[in-house]
Amino acid sequence: MHVLRQLNVEKLQKRLIDGTIDRREFSRGLAAVGLSLVTYPIVKAPARAAGELVVVTWPGYDLPELMGDFIAKYGRSPEYSYFGSEDEVFSKVQAGYAPDLLHPGNYIVRKFVDADLIQPIDPDRLKVWPDIAPEIKDIAGAIHNGKRYFIPAEFGHTSVLFRTDLVDPKYVEENTLEIVFDERYAGRIAWTDDSGANVRVAALVLGYENIWDLNDDQLEEVRKLLTKQRKLVRYYWSDPTEMEQSMASGEVVMAWGYNQSLVSLKRQGLPVAFMTPKEGLFAWGSGFIMHKDVKDEQAAYDYMDAWISPESGAWLIDNYGYASSNLKAYGLVASERLDELGFSNPEEVIRKTIFFRALEPEVDARYEAVYTEVRAGG
Repeated sequence: MHVLRQLNVEKLQKRLIDGTIDRREFSRGLAAVGLSLVTYPIVKAPARAAGELVVVTWPGYDLPELMGDFIAKYGRSPEYSYFGSEDEVFSKVQAGYAPDLLHPGNYIVRKFVDADLIQPIDPDRLKVWPDIAPEIKDIAGAIHNGKRYFIPAEFGHTSVLFRTDLVDPKYVEENTLEIVFDERYAGRIAWTDDSGANVRVAALVLGYENIWDLNDDQLEEVRKLLTKQRKLVRYYWSDPTEMEQSMASGEVVMAWGYNQSLVSLKRQGLPVAFMTPKEGLFAWGSGFIMHKDVKDEQAAYDYMDAWISPESGAWLIDNYGYASSNLKAYGLVASERLDELGFSNPEEVIRKTIFFRALEPEVDARYEAVYTEVRAGG
């Protein structure tokens, strides 16, 4: 690789750890210097031998701090490829690309199972399995036809980020999603350009429990509420950096965002909070699936053990603001830091978390149609 390209990649990795960019911005950065997300390896390795793995993961998940025991045993990191999007990687694996492990979201596992691309995983071969939070061992997508295909590793929340100095103090106490429909903040809300998130939030505020399969009458009420909110939104964001800058300047006082944006804004010394809504806290869950033609099963299990160990989980929590599936990880993080990130009681946080799941295609299409109509001014 050209030296300049390598330096650019190292700078991108540093910014990822610093919290000034997120995983998707890292992906775009790699593309900007002409590197393929699916084929670019951080660690160059010789021809495959025993103990060597090929892992498809997210940018920033390839660091030695996340796999110490694996490196100690095998003397090397795996060869890495990256997700640009999970659907893109699925297409490449379906076409014959055969990495040993993949680290996707739980919501896409069924797609790999139905295509007969992955094999069941035996959790009893994992040393960390007894320490995984019971509430997420069987996260949606983990088990198909009575067999386990997915091992949860970490999760990240999406919720309301807000300036505690610029909103009504009652919202700091009440923690309700109703804040994003408060007309007092018209023109000062940055909202996500995501159909599913918009529909789910509105559905929870309306008191619906079947948020993954709303009927037509419920969707009509959702449409009305989202139409009301559209008049309050300053803009719908797709770039988290833009949203964070608006929060920092006070241009907007609240936004739909991710844990990592909280970390970034806190590092700037801003008075921000990440809401744990009484209506429910959404999260994506990521973990490991194993290719049906894995080359070295034991190495694959060792890698999963190292990545989900308490030590790796603690590093992930402290540096990225994500949550580890390993409950022992939280005891290795300073209590003040856990308080800052909202993880002082991880069991309670997990109990309140609503993990994303794959929507049936026809449901997804209906949700998208409602959101598209609202965004177009309907």
